[in-house]
Amino acid sequence: MPPARIHYRVAIIGSGPAGWTAALYSARADLQPIVIQGSQPGGQLMITTDVENYPGFPGGIQGPEMMELFRAQAERFGTEVLLDLVTEVDFEARPFRLTLDSGANLTADAIIIASGASAKALGIPSERQAGVSACAVCDGALPIYRNKELVVVGGGDTAMEEATFLTKFASSVTIVHRRDEFRASKIMQERVLSNPKISVIWDGVVEEILGDGAVTGVRLRNVRTDETSELPTGGVFVAIGHTPNTDLVKGQLELTDAGYVVVQEPTTRTSVPGVFAAGDVTDLIYRQAVTAAGQGCKAAIDAERFLEEQAHRSG
Repeated sequence: MPPARIHYRVAIIGSGPAGWTAALYSARADLQPIVIQGSQPGGQLMITTDVENYPGFPGGIQGPEMMELFRAQAERFGTEVLLDLVTEVDFEARPFRLTLDSGANLTADAIIIASGASAKALGIPSERQAGVSACAVCDGALPIYRNKELVVVGGGDTAMEEATFLTKFASSVTIVHRRDEFRASKIMQERVLSNPKISVIWDGVVEEILGDGAVTGVRLRNVRTDETSELPTGGVFVAIGHTPNTDLVKGQLELTDAGYVVVQEPTTRTSVPGVFAAGDVTDLIYRQAVTAAGQGCKAAIDAERFLEEQAHRSG
């Protein structure tokens, strides 16, 4: 279905925790926002099974169920939801212009970018199974990983942090890194290499994750010798980085070297007045549902205040 209107006061690009929270706050402020859900409605939580670390759910909740609750709460206050993809933005014109994949066009007085980030994958079919995760903080405490021998793939600070965190729950952690030295900061390397529960396999890549419904091991290949081996494990954590979903706004908003949207802390204002950003599209440190939701709240409040200022000036 096409959008109900041509013009909106607030348009939100993305439908993860940041997008839905921004919609909730915008709708309660009577800004009648529209959420354009994007290519992955619900964001990364749609591929997350148990969420046990979000306040208010003492028994845990499935990621997709949580996103449905977020959506329902936003819709309750009048948020319009559109299953479509923004293919082009024009932040030079006012009101801002959005072109959608369906061919529809709409304008908005304020935009909130909440398009998230995508975890980089190994690119092998066998990583799409239970027991494979891209977030130790999100999943590491789950029962399926407790007291197991676990594998972390990567060599940067994120991999070091993931491995260290997992030692709280795992019997042991093995880091598999494709090079013969880590890219992580010196202090992170020292923390990992001095931890008796962590071992390292250098010059290794994961060729296949073994198991049928539950991870039982990994098949590794040494990049120097081309020899293969198998390592038993009860879970694999892929920590080779994230890619912010910012292709849409390249050349229109200021981005970091890594591609994240630059915001004027502690606000969510971007380099273009009236355009705000929240969630993983700005965050390369925390990447949690609760921090994304908090930023979505901030973005909605920032947008509301911006619109009030604009109305005051024009009045």
